[in-house]
Amino acid sequence: MNFVEELKWRDMIHDIMPGTEEQLSKEMTTAYVGIDPTADSLHIGHLVSVMMLKHLQVCGHRPIALVGGATGMIGDPSGKSLERNLLDEQTLRHNQEAIKAQLAKLIDFNSDAPNAALMVNNYDWMKDMGFLEFIRDVGKLITVNYMMSKDSVRKRFSGEGEGMSFTEFTYQLVQGYDFMHLYEACGCKLQLGGSDQWGNITTGTELIRRKLGGEAYGLTCPLIKKADGTKFGKTESGNIWLDPRYTSPYKFYQFWLNVSDEDAKSYIKIFTLLGREEIEGLIAAHEEAPHERKLQKTLARELTCMIHSREDYDKAVEASSILFGGATAEALRGLDEQSLLQVFEGVPQYRVPLSQLESGIAFVELCTVSAPVFPSKAETRKLIQGGGVSLNKARVEAPDRQVTTQDLIAGKYLLVQKGKKNYYLLIAE
Repeated sequence: MNFVEELKWRDMIHDIMPGTEEQLSKEMTTAYVGIDPTADSLHIGHLVSVMMLKHLQVCGHRPIALVGGATGMIGDPSGKSLERNLLDEQTLRHNQEAIKAQLAKLIDFNSDAPNAALMVNNYDWMKDMGFLEFIRDVGKLITVNYMMSKDSVRKRFSGEGEGMSFTEFTYQLVQGYDFMHLYEACGCKLQLGGSDQWGNITTGTELIRRKLGGEAYGLTCPLIKKADGTKFGKTESGNIWLDPRYTSPYKFYQFWLNVSDEDAKSYIKIFTLLGREEIEGLIAAHEEAPHERKLQKTLARELTCMIHSREDYDKAVEASSILFGGATAEALRGLDEQSLLQVFEGVPQYRVPLSQLESGIAFVELCTVSAPVFPSKAETRKLIQGGGVSLNKARVEAPDRQVTTQDLIAGKYLLVQKGKKNYYLLIAE
């Protein structure tokens, strides 16, 4: 497979340096992507560059994931998070191992193949380098004029933002030095990244040319935005993380399931390994029957299985059917406590005395006196007569139906439903 051709049809190329494609066709090429280690999990914003590494390895080349530990030790110089906590080495190493475990689901680090992936940390070669040594050996190679010509620098100097610190200004030298180090140590000739990294990448190729007389290359992918122009990967509750401790598999699945039609056509190419013919067929089928949401369903399946597991995907589908479909009482009882709380996050919750259920209590009493689910007993009876009330997904046939501890899900929950969309969670304590 041709790496550049693969990225082209997936719309994953923004800039590519002349000679890159020739280098890739000439020999197995080592390429790297930099990853910020400020958390012990990646989020879906990282996935674009990780997928580039995945395609690179599938095409027979060797990927390197570089954890930017040196950057983590000094704080992010982007100006976006001035109050970021600086990392100590212990935290940094923990984050690095957690990130590697996530990457290992997508990239092969452990085989005997010549293109098995590497993980490196720039803290390892930056920690013992002094400032004077750095400006003598690296700083002298790049002129201020060259650094000022970069878009990211020029925009800040022309009045956009609050100026630029020395750290930010020299950051391209630090990243450029990483590229030069990997060129020497690992034979790395290509850097991959988002389009906002182009200036830093080309500084690296320039350092390699001036210091070592070598040829190196750069390739960037477009920054992913949603069709409405808003930031990809952010929700009201924050980032969509790959670690289930921070974003549950159910929420992860729901994120992809709910993307717009326009975004789904783009994301299916970028975030899955499905082939060109299959994707074109899916897009055509989706356009014929958009209400079936085939693209979103495929996207949610592929990503949830890839990042989590088939079992997590099946659970997420089951949980979705409980909330949005005609799932049975049996399916509801099959949910564990964590899944139940994830599915019904945000629905009104009421606490009721466990002792009432131990002795048994009439449904109408439970949902008006113990918990104000319904405004009055008369209205509750009327709704039940109309067949519009369910307990744990089973229709309530009589207002005086006794509710006991036998009805509890996961030993402490009751799910009351009014109509199709109104849910109430009762918690017995």
